[in-house]
Amino acid sequence: MAIFPPAERVWWKEPVERSEVIWVTLALVWALIMFFMMPYWHFAGEQNLSNEAYKITPDAYAEKVEAEVEKYTVREEGDTGIPVVRPPAGGDAYQLGRLWEWYPIIELVKGQSYRFHLSSLDWQHGWSLLPENINIQVHPGYEMVFTVTPNRVGEYAVVCNEFCGIGHHTMVGKIYVVEK
Repeated sequence: MAIFPPAERVWWKEPVERSEVIWVTLALVWALIMFFMMPYWHFAGEQNLSNEAYKITPDAYAEKVEAEVEKYTVREEGDTGIPVVRPPAGGDAYQLGRLWEWYPIIELVKGQSYRFHLSSLDWQHGWSLLPENINIQVHPGYEMVFTVTPNRVGEYAVVCNEFCGIGHHTMVGKIYVVEK
């Protein structure tokens, strides 16, 4: 019984059963396979973004976004007049998260590379580009930067995939990819 001490107190000198050795070996081999698959899929699988993160105050980031909106707005959409911003090819595209929107709408040109910048003004948000399955955690006080080259024309949805409060389900945005 387990409540009584074992008859042989030096249990670690007992031989290990063959089935235990097999299971431990299989677990170790599987752990090594999974460990080496993570960097492999990062580089060869082209699934994960290589992004950068910089500390920034929410006010400073909001100023960058507003400067981009003033300089590159091509039109407005919706009843509230959300600006659609078309940054120059090879340039920087800024989008910010705040309760409960992604601002502004971004318009990119197919085949051109952009440095995409994301930050939050209030809470942690999750930036998810659908249907492309690109996911970035967006934190206030940090500017997340990654390079993107759109390869298909269309309208893409941006949704918050990190619960951020009562209006979380309405936190959506857009990115357009157009031909030249």
